[in-house]
Amino acid sequence: MDVAVPILYIVAFGLFIYGLSGLTGPRTAVRGNIIAAVGMAIAMITALLTVHHNWILIIVGLVVGTALGVPSARQVKMTQMPQMVALFNGVGGGAVALIAWSEFLSSSGFTGRPAAFIIASLFSAIIGSISFWGSLIAFGKLQEIVSSSPIGLGRAQQAVNAVLLVGAIVCAVIAGMGGASTLWIIGLLVLAGVLGVMIVLPIGGADMPVVISLLNAMTGLAAAAAGLALSNTAMIVAGMIVGASGSILTNQMAKAMNRTIPAIVAGGFGGASVAAADDDPDKTVRSTSAADAAIQMAYAEKVIVVPGYGLAVAQAQHAIKEMAKLLEAKGVEVTYAIHPVAGRMPGHMNVLLAEADVSYDALKEMDDINDEFARTEVTLVIGANDVTNPAARSDPSSPIYGMPILNVDQSHNVIVLKRSMSSGFAGIENPLFFLDNTSMLFGDAKSSVTDVTEELKAL
Repeated sequence: MDVAVPILYIVAFGLFIYGLSGLTGPRTAVRGNIIAAVGMAIAMITALLTVHHNWILIIVGLVVGTALGVPSARQVKMTQMPQMVALFNGVGGGAVALIAWSEFLSSSGFTGRPAAFIIASLFSAIIGSISFWGSLIAFGKLQEIVSSSPIGLGRAQQAVNAVLLVGAIVCAVIAGMGGASTLWIIGLLVLAGVLGVMIVLPIGGADMPVVISLLNAMTGLAAAAAGLALSNTAMIVAGMIVGASGSILTNQMAKAMNRTIPAIVAGGFGGASVAAADDDPDKTVRSTSAADAAIQMAYAEKVIVVPGYGLAVAQAQHAIKEMAKLLEAKGVEVTYAIHPVAGRMPGHMNVLLAEADVSYDALKEMDDINDEFARTEVTLVIGANDVTNPAARSDPSSPIYGMPILNVDQSHNVIVLKRSMSSGFAGIENPLFFLDNTSMLFGDAKSSVTDVTEELKAL
């Protein structure tokens, strides 16, 4: 067994890394996910080989986890995928925090444990609790149980956060001195949990993709720290992979929004109330019909589709694929412009379009396609608001000023599919809707695309 366990762990780690490399593109994502899952199964079985007690509790835990996890993953709608990611990530952080609490209790307050064990356990307890409660708030904002608008204490916010952090650290120091009361580890978990809530509440809806990535990275780091305390190689490696990849993704998401991570944590934009178009007589909107939209696209050489969260809400990805096939049959080039933070989580639009079997070659990242808009006859925007807002380039007073956007407004013609004139998740009005080259096709995105498709068939 002493030889078999390290070998099995090495195999599992190799599958982790190989599977992660497959997640870089839709073509290999499913295979990569399966490979990584096999690696996790091997790591879990290997860990169980070293267990010599509490088999009943372990089996009960496996049964309960499987009963909750498998149906949730199979039945979740694509529109609710960000919420599920946030929730599952939070569960991971909560599990790590509970491990630290369990180790405190089983060792009578870390009595006789080495300093490295104590520090790693307390670190994982703080970070795990922050991640768990912060992820629950992120889930609430995404599910619209909690307002997506920033909810904070104004100038006092950072002072309160600092007090909570210092309080959690003080509890950790006392708990780590050995033989301390259970109240100190409970106090640590409570203060860290409140800190997680207070960090995420003031962050607006537009910053949620970055928040999810950041919380994911925190959960990974907490798991790695717990692995160090338990001398569990699988937790160390898996946690570091998740922590490192999550940190890189968080940095990329922040750059895509021209934001810094400290600025986001300090309280992001989002949810501000703005005046509607009806309140300003100088702003007019041109409506169009499915027939007119079909004619415009059918006689264009190039059409760019810009998907947003409205595409996910309407589950219109398959309808878009059918419409694109008809356009391509008429000789129209159809591509898809993907903004890094479109939707509610990183890669949300890629997942949706991959589900509809849209060609990976047709998916273009923002930097690769932005120069193409000026040479495009028609751009079709489906429920994308903030990532197409030209105020990010032209209005220094806008909360999103400086954020890289898709240059949709430079197209010859823009057709926007929306249910209404309401603002996007950031709560900011989009001047794109009032430009002379923009027309609005109001209604459910799937129904509108289906109507356009029927008109294309009749041409």
